[in-house]
Amino acid sequence: MSREMDPEIIFYHGQVTTLDPANPSANAVAISNGRFTHVGPNDDVIRLAGPKTKLIDLEGRRVLPGLIDNHLHIIRGGLNYNMELRWDGVRTLSDAMDMLKKQVAVTPPPQWVRVVGGFTELQFAEKRLPTIDELNAAAPDTPVFLLHLYDRAILNAAALRVVGYTKDTPNPPGGEIVRDSSGNPTGLLLARPNAGILYATLAKGPKLPFDYQLNSTRHFMRELNRLGVTGAIDAGGGFQNYPDDYAVIQKLAAEDQLTIRLAYNLFTQKPKAEKADFLNWTKTSQYKQGDDYFRHNGAGEMLVFSAADFEDFREPRPEMPPEMEGDLEEVVRILAENRWPWRMHATYDETISRALDVFEKVNRDIPLTGLNWFFDHAETISDRSIDRVAALGGGIAVQHRMAYQGDYFVERYGNAAAEMTPPVAKILQRGVKTSAGTDATRVASYNPWVALAWLITGKTVSGLTIYPRRNCLDRETALRMWTEKVTWFSNEEGKKGRIEAGQLADLMVPDRDLFNCPESEIADITSLLTVVGGRVVYGAGDFSSLDETDVPPPMPDWSPVRQFGGYGAWGGASSPDQKLKRQASVACGCHNSCGIHGHDHVRAWSDRIPAADLKSFWGALGCACWAI
Repeated sequence: MSREMDPEIIFYHGQVTTLDPANPSANAVAISNGRFTHVGPNDDVIRLAGPKTKLIDLEGRRVLPGLIDNHLHIIRGGLNYNMELRWDGVRTLSDAMDMLKKQVAVTPPPQWVRVVGGFTELQFAEKRLPTIDELNAAAPDTPVFLLHLYDRAILNAAALRVVGYTKDTPNPPGGEIVRDSSGNPTGLLLARPNAGILYATLAKGPKLPFDYQLNSTRHFMRELNRLGVTGAIDAGGGFQNYPDDYAVIQKLAAEDQLTIRLAYNLFTQKPKAEKADFLNWTKTSQYKQGDDYFRHNGAGEMLVFSAADFEDFREPRPEMPPEMEGDLEEVVRILAENRWPWRMHATYDETISRALDVFEKVNRDIPLTGLNWFFDHAETISDRSIDRVAALGGGIAVQHRMAYQGDYFVERYGNAAAEMTPPVAKILQRGVKTSAGTDATRVASYNPWVALAWLITGKTVSGLTIYPRRNCLDRETALRMWTEKVTWFSNEEGKKGRIEAGQLADLMVPDRDLFNCPESEIADITSLLTVVGGRVVYGAGDFSSLDETDVPPPMPDWSPVRQFGGYGAWGGASSPDQKLKRQASVACGCHNSCGIHGHDHVRAWSDRIPAADLKSFWGALGCACWAI
């Protein structure tokens, strides 16, 4: 073998789940030029090593393809991540409020403390949200904005003053400003059922400067890498304007600083101007423009506002207006004529059925064959609609919103109705293209393992079992929903999603074996090693020295990320040992070991840990710093 052909890196002595039917398991992989070149037994792959090949011993650990989220608001989420206090994974309201108080103490005026989704009150042992009085007591002068799913927001008195809501402020269409007996706003905002009031109020808060948004986006990607995510499809989002709000992610892409492969969809922003948006974008943007790290993926998830059926199961199902079909047809014809695929937000079968009438009508004039279009969410999709999607060659992208809202769905529609909401197993059985994601960061957490646990166990984050076993997925099928099956939705089949020679070299090593750990631990999985394109973008414990990223500390210096880290890092672990390890992982801000970022930085964090636990704290970082 020519030395010029030597692999750049070989990972060996692992238990590799390839998802390749022709080669389902292996022990070692070789990587060159960002792709897998060889996947097989240890001896066969190791003998390919040359003098410059880096050899990494996986010490018998499980290896999985990198996870790909089919619906993640990563662009918008990245712009704001460093400003947000995340209650994702926090198990008690007491811990959540303790976090909030600590954040209030370091947040300077005129900044807000924002808890922006990713959690539900039902994950707390107390099964409730904080009261407005509790928020006022915790933050008498600092504005606090708390978003719960897309059903409500709670503002303390300071936030109400800043946003300017008074007795004379009218309720917006589809929303309610709850008032006291004197007509004054109480601080509670309700989506009835339109979430516009929640979007609009949050948008009144301060924004980070551009350089801080760059830093924030890098930290959000790093948090995703910590969980084993290597790719995502960005679904656009409310108040995410193109091209202005894409400047940060485009700059990171141009500077080779993306650690998540990203395909993005364009989301219309102006009601009654959707046709104009897509006429403009199909002339000025090209479908698939970009590269394997950042590429255009078509239109959606919002195509027209008249077809938006918001997913608040505390409210009755909204009836779409009669103009829906006409508005939708105008846009879909533009997309079909320009060969742009689309994704469409649709919660209820009633909306899906009406949209399919439009798609079938357009298909008679402009065949949709070859366009990878799909519905998002589809919680109550019917058998008939599944068959119609299949006949038109479309797909269905599901997300774990029911893990957060399933309890509310059961309250309104009953247990029987919830058993197949959405009917994931049935969709797979009928051969329709389908995959899984989160819809993070607001209506659900960005943690992929919570979504995988939901698919496998059929439970909500409150512990309620909503799906019988026949409607749950086995672990390998669930993993495929998060890897190879997502690639159809970004027109990248055969390029990624498996550990297979020729595919992009994206993989992760979980901190426990997905196929052998108890079901109760699946949601707690994190990554020990995450690789994108053959580059180590996250390493922890024994693999921390391999990490090739160099992310500066979170900006600004009062960022909640500095104080609390990511998912479940503060108060969210399911055992004292896990909690200690997560506190340790927060220590460096970048979630890395002190061996990379310096002992002094970590020592500054050790005062948060009881003296009796300090040795375990340092040990959790995978080093011997406790002895220094």
